[in-house]
Amino acid sequence: MLTLALIVICVPFCVISGLLVGIWGYHQPRANRWLITPALDLMQTIPTFAYLIPMLLLFGASPVSALLATGLFATPPMVRATILGLEKVPSEIRDFADMAGCTRRQKLWRVLIPSAKPSLMIGVNQVIMLALNMVIISSMIGAGGLGYDVLLALRALKIGQAMEAGLAIVVIAIVIDRLSQAMARKRPETGAGSLGRHGNLWLALALLAATTIAGLFFPAFTRIPDSLTLTTAPYWKAGVDWVTQNFFDAIESLRVFALLWFLNPLRAGFEALPWLGVLAILAALAARLGGIGFALLIAILTFACAAAGLWVPAMQTLYLCGASALVACAIGIPVGLWASRSNRVEAVITPIIDTLQTIPSFCFIIPVVMLFRVGDVTALIATVAFAIVPAIRYTNHGLRQVPQQLIEAGRVSGCTRWQLFRHVQLPVALPEIMLGINQTILLSLSMIIICAMIGTRDLGQEVFKSLAKADAGRGILAGLVIAFIGIIADRLITAWVNNIKARRGMA
Repeated sequence: MLTLALIVICVPFCVISGLLVGIWGYHQPRANRWLITPALDLMQTIPTFAYLIPMLLLFGASPVSALLATGLFATPPMVRATILGLEKVPSEIRDFADMAGCTRRQKLWRVLIPSAKPSLMIGVNQVIMLALNMVIISSMIGAGGLGYDVLLALRALKIGQAMEAGLAIVVIAIVIDRLSQAMARKRPETGAGSLGRHGNLWLALALLAATTIAGLFFPAFTRIPDSLTLTTAPYWKAGVDWVTQNFFDAIESLRVFALLWFLNPLRAGFEALPWLGVLAILAALAARLGGIGFALLIAILTFACAAAGLWVPAMQTLYLCGASALVACAIGIPVGLWASRSNRVEAVITPIIDTLQTIPSFCFIIPVVMLFRVGDVTALIATVAFAIVPAIRYTNHGLRQVPQQLIEAGRVSGCTRWQLFRHVQLPVALPEIMLGINQTILLSLSMIIICAMIGTRDLGQEVFKSLAKADAGRGILAGLVIAFIGIIADRLITAWVNNIKARRGMA
């Protein structure tokens, strides 16, 4: 209930502030291009731990610090959804509002905002998920709730308690996600009063009020007696012990093999990369994709990573992020391709990836640590599980969105099934697939930073040490370097996708 209370307090603040900033960005395109969008890019690529450091120094370890950090982290999706939703409102609706004599305020609040409701509700859903994710992490600076229970259990190596608290977080996330999605899909009801339209809601509120009052006199209404509570912690611990005892050799062999033959050589190669050479390659690639101005931006961001004195940790972060994104794409893209070929497979895959998307990133670490202990292999597996969803979803969506006319034209031309896929479906769906790869890389980067808690050596560890020592300067600098890496990857892939679309007449 404490975790839920923090969400209930924080989400309205994020939604209202994000809506207002989005409206400003919609009415002021220049401010959106030069101020709002760069700020959102920076806010969404700075790691979650970096938000905690200044709040801890300014407000101390308290729920206020946690709420402010959560609000800053969770607001950007609402801003983007508002701008996108308002821009997608058909011009006919805008013209009709003008013809009806609406003032600017009436047109905004009575026409544009209701018309953009589906996009706005997607933004609300993302705000809720990010807020829940951040509340778990901000338990480290006084938020309390289930995140603090997970943190204490992990520190004490109480596997069962950590898993149980993590599952409680997952349940809350899934329930809130499903409710917000249902609100987005629900069409407005007409011809009935408030009681008729919202009868179930009023009944639930009345029941809540009655049981709350009854709880003042009968404690059983407020809290289930300890004698009636059920815990699954011993079963989780017993299950992990059984797996460890019976499959320890296989698990350890897999961990050592991945470490010695894949991760360690990759790490050594990235750590040896010279900053000037990397800068020259990225700048040349950016110049080819977007011109001199784009190359200059990429060169400045790359130079900032080296000038901060954090080049080796940056390369360590890039190595683990790249390895995780590579594995996630190697698994996710074929699964997405399989789902696009079969409605039955898609019906099985969709609930799984929906559930994975609602699980807070913090909770992916718990089961993997149980089996693989701490280290880079654990971070790799947890990151792949967290970041694989966009690779599957975008591949499936992109292949299913190929126009049927193109497929029929390929069949009429005598294409085999392989030729149809290679020369028609894949080229048309490639921009969508590339966007999925982009999102996979960014999610991998955000998860790698959280994995600093389980022993990885990278920029996340720099942020984590700064948080422990209350060293704001070092933590913010490391957070900015992480943000620069994310912005570089995002901009290069986006420019590549735009070039592909332009070459194929899809821009």
